[in-house]
Amino acid sequence: MAGASHYTLPLPSFEKPAKLLIVVAPYYRDIADDLIAGAKATIEEAGASWDLIEVPGALEVPAAISQAWRMSNFDGFVALGCVIRGETTHYDTVCNDSSRGLTLLSLQGCCLGNGILTVENHEQAAVRANPKDQNKGGGAAAAALHLIALQQRWGKPKGAVGFRPLGETIQLAEGGSKA
Repeated sequence: MAGASHYTLPLPSFEKPAKLLIVVAPYYRDIADDLIAGAKATIEEAGASWDLIEVPGALEVPAAISQAWRMSNFDGFVALGCVIRGETTHYDTVCNDSSRGLTLLSLQGCCLGNGILTVENHEQAAVRANPKDQNKGGGAAAAALHLIALQQRWGKPKGAVGFRPLGETIQLAEGGSKA
């Protein structure tokens, strides 16, 4: 039910300021602008910094985050956009595949908040995006900030996990190595 009250965790604090990348698909510019405003305000409230990039659509958001996660120094990411149901099944593809891409990134350890709205009409989107109403952009930023705080609390992965290229060696805790 829209407008229902729910509990929101207090924003985490950081010993060193976190740096986030906001990735937005501005297909519906007015909705995107509200989502961005909410995300920026939440990030700044937590004492973190942000950068912003735009991509053509919701399907490109996970790809852009994946590239930035591999090739940059951001601590976390905020995915923003809006998909409004139309007359074809394209809506289902865009909603499901953008969400799946973001979920796969997060399961690999990428700290991100998903603020891609999936709605029936523009009115629903406007309520959810409005920073003075449901503030889903701020909520996505808060989710990313909480995941960054957990990652900092628990530290980085402590060793090789998963597959490695043939011939690559790993360092063992006792100082030896293993091919």
